[in-house]
Parts: sequence; structure tokens; C-alpha cells
Amino acid sequence: MRLEYFQLIDRITELNLTELTVRAEANVPAASTIFEGHFPGYPLMPGVLLIETMAQTSGWLVIARMNFERMPFLAAVKQAKLRTFVQPGQSLQVSATLAHEGSGYMVTDAEIRADGKLVCDASLTLRTMPFPNPEFRANMTEVAKRIGLPMGAVVDG
Repeated sequence: MRLEYFQLIDRITELNLTELTVRAEANVPAASTIFEGHFPGYPLMPGVLLIETMAQTSGWLVIARMNFERMPFLAAVKQAKLRTFVQPGQSLQVSATLAHEGSGYMVTDAEIRADGKLVCDASLTLRTMPFPNPEFRANMTEVAKRIGLPMGAVVDG
């Protein structure tokens, strides 16, 4: 995780565009200024960042599904359940499945596990829009390459 850049996914471990699923790894840093205030003496990963981790994982599935032509933006979070705490240094396994698409929106069912145990899950709605400019798309392409989005899903240009 690169918390300081709000890039929460370290690596895409699996992308299946036939089954419309994605799996990713996210390693919570052992130290971060975020933990100084959340909470002093008992550092925990904020729940909102866990939801964002699921949204980013879902977003990579959507980007790949849309052939890197549209950018997903989080529009709604439904039925979110934060089931346990995540502490600094934990490794998270994140997965998302595309449940519905249409009218410029996609819905995913996403979850995070740590050591095989369910940490949180939610239904996420993502709005898809054209990339706002070529520089933004190029930046997203670089991030996709860095985290290992399969190259067949990354289109240069």
C-alpha cells in the first residue's frame, strides 16, 4: 500500500474477464502517520480505507472489462459490513466480482480477507466515464503496469 498516494492495491494476482472476477493483494504498512491518530496506542486501518481498497480492486476489474476506455468512480456503497479490525503489517486478499452492468454503472460484490478470515464485504456501484484527459489515462496505465494488471488488459496510447 502506498497510503500517502492513496494507492491501496499492491498487486493484482488474478484477473478473469470470462468470469468477471479480480483478486488483489494489499499489504497494510507497519507504520504510517494514519495510525498516529487512528488510534494512539491501538493502531487500526480505518474502515473507510478498507472500503476504498475494495473499490480500487473493483475499479481495476471495470477498467479491464471496459478495455481501458473508461474510468470507474465510486458512486455508492451498499450493505457494507466491517467484521473485524485490521492492524498495521497485515496482508489482505481482496476480491471482486462484477454483478451487474448497464447505463454507465457497474456493480461489484467485493470482500477482503486476512489469514483466510473475512474482514469486510460490500456491494459497490461504480460510475464509468471517459478518461478526463490523456495524462490521467497515461498515469492509470503506469499504475496498472506497476501493480501487475495483465498486459492484455492494458492498452497503451
